[in-house]
Amino acid sequence: MSDPAKVRRHAERIRELVASVVRSQIKDPRLGMITITDARITADLRDATVFYTVLGDAAAQASTAAALESAKGMLRSTVGKALGLRHSPTLTFVLDDVQDQVKHIDDLLAAARTADAEVQRLAAQSSYAGEAQPYRVDEDEDDAENSDADNSGADGGDVPPATDRR
Repeated sequence: MSDPAKVRRHAERIRELVASVVRSQIKDPRLGMITITDARITADLRDATVFYTVLGDAAAQASTAAALESAKGMLRSTVGKALGLRHSPTLTFVLDDVQDQVKHIDDLLAAARTADAEVQRLAAQSSYAGEAQPYRVDEDEDDAENSDADNSGADGGDVPPATDRR
């Protein structure tokens, strides 16, 4: 197994290399507006997964996936030479759907906000079904309990006297 810091450095380097090669060397017309977002490599440095996003619709995403698949060999050889590893890692390209997930979460949060606003609106218009204080409170009993609690330790009547044993 490799050092985790070394694996992270190799993954970052793979991301940079693939982004550079896609930008400068691949001249495939099917390649759309692509951004390499992340790369992950296994601990044995044999398999790398490269995440990307594409600006456009499903057709642009499909054509970009096909272009990356056809350029996979060139990208793998470039990455292998640059990293100087014994075995060049195999590259797998995965469409990163973070933007779709972010939009879905934003929609859910907006729905929750409207539901909370509706609950607050209904709560502001509501009133108690019975009395505001449903439990009986005798003010005379509360005053008597408070006065007993105040007098119990003040005169020392409840505390036994200290004895001196020598």
